[in-house]
Amino acid sequence: MIALILEDNAFEQDIRELLMAYFPGHGFVHTEEEAAGASLVCRGEREGSAFILSLSFPEQSGDTDLHPEAYPGEFPAEAAGKTWTRSCQPDFAVRKSAKNEIKRTLYRLCREITGRELPWGTLTGIRPTKIALTALLDGRDSREIREEMREDYYTSGEKIALCLAVAEREKRMISGLDAVHGWSLYVGIPFCPTTCLYCSFTSFPIGAWKDRLDSYFDALFREMHYLAERTGGSEPGRGPETIYIGGGTPTALDPEHLDRLLTEIGETFSLDRLREFTVEAGRPDSITEEKLRVLRAHGISRISINPQTMNQATLDLIGRRHTVEEVIGKFHMARELGFDNINMDIICGLPGENPEDVARTLGKIRELAPDSLTVHSLAVKRAARLNVQRAQWRDVRIVNTQEMIEMTAEAAREMGLSPYYLYRQKNMAGNFENTGYAAPGKECLYNVLIMEEKQTILACGAGTTSKFLVPEENRIERAENCKDVATYIANVQEMMERKERRFRELRDCRA
Repeated sequence: MIALILEDNAFEQDIRELLMAYFPGHGFVHTEEEAAGASLVCRGEREGSAFILSLSFPEQSGDTDLHPEAYPGEFPAEAAGKTWTRSCQPDFAVRKSAKNEIKRTLYRLCREITGRELPWGTLTGIRPTKIALTALLDGRDSREIREEMREDYYTSGEKIALCLAVAEREKRMISGLDAVHGWSLYVGIPFCPTTCLYCSFTSFPIGAWKDRLDSYFDALFREMHYLAERTGGSEPGRGPETIYIGGGTPTALDPEHLDRLLTEIGETFSLDRLREFTVEAGRPDSITEEKLRVLRAHGISRISINPQTMNQATLDLIGRRHTVEEVIGKFHMARELGFDNINMDIICGLPGENPEDVARTLGKIRELAPDSLTVHSLAVKRAARLNVQRAQWRDVRIVNTQEMIEMTAEAAREMGLSPYYLYRQKNMAGNFENTGYAAPGKECLYNVLIMEEKQTILACGAGTTSKFLVPEENRIERAENCKDVATYIANVQEMMERKERRFRELRDCRA
């Protein structure tokens, strides 16, 4: 447990996220009484123009929330009973500047105590490429960007190179997009065959909802029709530029419901300017030839068949309920039916896996030769069973290493795939990143748009979030839908009203 006690809470999130990066897996408390049982006490206070940070490691604590080998980067034993203090002189009048100076000070302190560098330095946000992409769009050269990321954020040379490579490819991909009038559509299907051990996405067992899918579709289609009317999206030249059907696992639907969904989308929106149409096939155990034929009949241009790992013991542990052979068979089936843009997802840092396991997975992926490969670093969120039922998994190691990340990058290069999008998450094993690699022309434009926030994305369905771009002010406004399916069905009118408020705010902004 970490006690975070701040006199001024303006920078609490920034300090907490950096501590989470150095000491993953620990909870936080915020009172002096609770600090008595913590393994680390971080204090921060303002004194005139200075901000003073201190880190203390009590000799004894009641902190037993983690198995000692569950996470890397545990508190160093030699730090017990010691306190480190540092101060800095932030420009409090400029929040971004003050935040960065405080984080740099805390980073140097953690680095001194642990002897460890973080690959991304002080960058804890989910969109590190946004720094590089914004700079490139402003006309700055790569040398300036490298220097800024190294000096201001202590980012490693390897991650700076990755960031720039991704940003340069993103810049080419979004060239010519209409940021003011263009938009994309996300459709959420929050159902899965089962829930994976690490998953925290909004999903519900398809078996429990098979008799109520029509009710969900009725609500979903109401929301889609509202968006078509509000955007003029049924008219030629005004429909979405990309469509992404995600979840959950959309192919958990039976063929009839899948066909009904895709038919409704095609009849509701004009698809004359559609550049990309993705459906997450996701779980191999949800894929059948009949469903793939439905996708082909509706012109789906990109699918994702996600093994996560090609090690059967791990698949069994995380609750995937399919075999390695099923992954291979369903991939070949999709190829034989004509799908020429297939993505595969894998996860580094899955429970119990080591570099040899990752190598085995990559070997089988190479044989399949997908058109894109998305490499995730495991991020265990609060809602995941792996976290909620932590006691049950205390003896399972969760380790991600630079070696594993380098192995995936090398495998992608060998397959002719280059990085095109990147994002990070909190509680990510090893403090690494999620990277999408793709062959030329096989990138997922939607992935870039959702990460870099360069276009409005309107979302329908339970657990989805619409992101309204205000390019004139370089900001995003969100409208969230409730996560629970039954609540969504009963309150879809309210979901539409949330969007309507955003539409009106956008209109008033441009008036």
